[in-house]
Order: sequence, then structure tokens, then C-alpha cells
Amino acid sequence: MPTIFARFSHISIAAAALLATSTGVQAQNFPVTPAQQATAVQVARTGVPVADLAPNAPDSYTVRPGDTLWAISGMFLKGPWRWPELWGMNLEDIRNPHRIYPGQQLYLDKSNGRATLRTRRAGGGDSSSSSSAAMNTIRVSPRTRYESLADTSIPTLAPQAIEPFLAEPLIVDELTFSQAPRIVATQEGRVLLSRGDRAYVLSAYAAGGGSKPLSDHKGEPRDYRVFRNATPLKDPTTQQILGYEAQYVGKAELVRGESTAQSSDKDGKTQIDIVPATIDIVAAKEEMRVGDRLIPEPPRELRSYVPHAPSSPMSGQIVSVYGNAVAWASENQIVVINRGTSDGLERGHVMAILKDGERLTDKTDSDRPDIKLPNERNGLLMVFRTFDRLSYALVMQVTDGVKVGDRFTNPN
Repeated sequence: MPTIFARFSHISIAAAALLATSTGVQAQNFPVTPAQQATAVQVARTGVPVADLAPNAPDSYTVRPGDTLWAISGMFLKGPWRWPELWGMNLEDIRNPHRIYPGQQLYLDKSNGRATLRTRRAGGGDSSSSSSAAMNTIRVSPRTRYESLADTSIPTLAPQAIEPFLAEPLIVDELTFSQAPRIVATQEGRVLLSRGDRAYVLSAYAAGGGSKPLSDHKGEPRDYRVFRNATPLKDPTTQQILGYEAQYVGKAELVRGESTAQSSDKDGKTQIDIVPATIDIVAAKEEMRVGDRLIPEPPRELRSYVPHAPSSPMSGQIVSVYGNAVAWASENQIVVINRGTSDGLERGHVMAILKDGERLTDKTDSDRPDIKLPNERNGLLMVFRTFDRLSYALVMQVTDGVKVGDRFTNPN
């Protein structure tokens, strides 16, 4: 069944702005696209068909700590990624879909075959009569309580599920990794390094490479991630290498940049010595060692994710399951997929995971022909970090285990 998003995707940005003005929705600084806002505004005017509600959608629900926009959307609608419709069902009361707070009550109204969502019951207020309220008047002194709501609103999805992966894995091309500065020596000949240890680093520049030397001058990077073993990530079908996943082992801070010094050899001749940069290990997931490489800490990413279906057909395959020696992924695990920004993939895209239909012999036919059963939907994944040709995605829902080679496509 096509989603409301698909039905109203033809609404122009100008029309969305006009509708937004007529319903009192003002332009706000939160990650919502014009098409998503158009969907929400249209649903605010017409509601959602009752047939599009989740089978067990509750008549009312109180938002609790730990809830996510994804979970609440899935509670009321057949597709959790269809949050613009959930927002539109309650656009009058919730101006920002990323500012829903614990304690808010949501009421589902299914009159006239269309569904809307409110933060108060239809008809207004509770069932207490005005006379009853008057007889039970309690006088209180005015009091003021200050409470910041900025950090209490519910997130789109559980942040602990992906926070570590925003700081750890990294996909690079072969040249970038090969030219990354490397640890060349440790203090007192230590074999393994951990937090608090000091080490020495040389860039590819020192060996005549194309990169520039590590510098501690103002404006140059001072914070680095330490990586090891760049693993090639291959397309499951073509076997083409799409990128390299560097294994994260820790973080380091640059103390002194690379330099050179003059000295005399045993014959008294002047020579130029290369002086490696100095780093201090500030965080360690695993013990580090000589040969590990450094890549500058990337800019902090926006931590807001807006689940939505791609606006055009998208399909691909799972390239790898994140984690050492992990063959199958389950719910809340991370996978790498063979599509990236160059394919039009963006953060927040939701995909349906497909399980390959079994190949078997038709024993009901005397000729015993080989047949292949249809691919079946096995769950959902959501992209949360993109690179040029690859992306990281979180498995949101799954029926059976997910493995390398499984396919994904637009959700229905």
C-alpha cells in the first residue's frame, strides 16, 4: 500500500509554505525537509485513513522516558519511518516533531474514517464538570519552577544504539590510509600503548610522500583517531573494492609537531635528522602499537536523524556486519551497505531488508526443474552515516538474522 508520503509528494514547496501559513506552522530550525512538511500539513488538513493505522494502535498513550519518535510512529502507523504523518496528525499541538516530551498524552481520534492525533481529548479537557471543579477549589500560592526541556525531549531513536559508531569506524580510500601518519616509536621500547602513554609519529611527508608533516601550529589538527588494519569492503556481487574500513583502537592528542634537527655524524659531517611528532594517548579501546595510523578527528556530526523513505527507487546489498568475526546481524546491530552519497543515499533513509528466496528442486514436476522462491521482507534498516560509496546503517527491525549479501530496497 503506498504511503501518505508518496501520495502527497507532488505538493510543491510553495504550496507547502502556503499551507503551513494557513495552519499556523512557522518556519523553524529543525531537520525537516519541505516535502516532509508538506506531508505533515496535508495530513493535518485531511487526517490519515484508518486503514493506514497500525493494527493495535492505542486510543491514548502517555509519552515515557526512553521512548523514541521511531517507536511512537510504529505504535500508531504501519511504518515507523512515516513520522511526518504522525506529526501531521497532531500538527496543531506539536509544532516541532523533535520536541515531544515525556508526560505528554496523545489521544487517537478515528471519527469519519479518518484518524487524527491530539494532545488533549476531543471536546477539550477532562470529564470533570465545572460545578464539581468549583466545589473542590484549592487555593495555592504562586510558585515558579524552572526546568530545561532541551535535553528531555524524546530522540528519533535510542542514541546509545549508534553513538559509539559515530566516533569509531571510518571508511577511507586506500591512498588516504596509506598516507596517514603512523606510530614509529614508543617510550622505553614499549610494545603496547594505552591511555596516558606517549608515542612518536611520522607522516608520509617524512618519507617523501604527498601528505604534509604533522604540525602543532594554530589552526592545525590536534586531536586524532588511531586506526589499524584497513579492511577492504567489496561489493558482494561485483567483488569491486568500494572502500576500506579502518579498525578504531583509540584517540591521541598531538603534543609537538614534526621537525628536523642538525647533527654531526661520526666523520664530522653535518646531517639533517627527522624528529617525529609527539603524541599522548588519551583514549584506548584496544592497546595500540607501532604501525598504527592516525587520522584527524572529523567535525562533530549533527546527532538528529529524520527517518524517511527515499524519494526515488533505491536498492543494494549488505557488504559487512560490524564487529570482529560477526557473521550475522540482529536488531540494533550495525551493517555496511554498498550505497553512499554518490548514489543519492542520505542519513535517515529507511530501507526494507530482503531475505533471499531459497533455491530448490520442484519435486512435484517429473522433470525436476530448479526454482527460486520469492525474496521475502526480513526487517528494516536506517542509514545513519554516509560515505561516498558505502554507508553505515542500524538494523531497526528483523525477523531472522541478516548476513552479507542480503538485499535491501525501498520500504512499502
